[in-house]
Amino acid sequence: MYECQGYTFRYDRDLKGRRQSYLNVTISKKALKRERQKLREMISKQRCFVPLPQMIEDLNGHLTGWANYFSYGYPRKGFRQINTHVRQRLTRHVRRRSQRPFRPANGVSYYEHFDRMGLVYL
Repeated sequence: MYECQGYTFRYDRDLKGRRQSYLNVTISKKALKRERQKLREMISKQRCFVPLPQMIEDLNGHLTGWANYFSYGYPRKGFRQINTHVRQRLTRHVRRRSQRPFRPANGVSYYEHFDRMGLVYL
């Protein structure tokens, strides 16, 4: 296993049971940890004054650039972790944001609400 520039390079056995191996390139754990820390800073109590559409626009720019950099190899697992983290942080953020916690309309989940507002899904 070798880590470089945010990627983990590793040779794995063939999934079909053949003798050959293939190069598995994934996002490293360290890079995922750094990204979660950056998202924590972008969605924090100190930024509660930022309107939600503006916050989502900032997040979209950041997430799109991050996803473009890590699009090489097999990034699906890492993207899924980041998607979950962003939606959980945003849900907690909008619920604690005011004296009255935010709730989406009846029959609409937070996930669907953020999707309608244009949040990028990696």
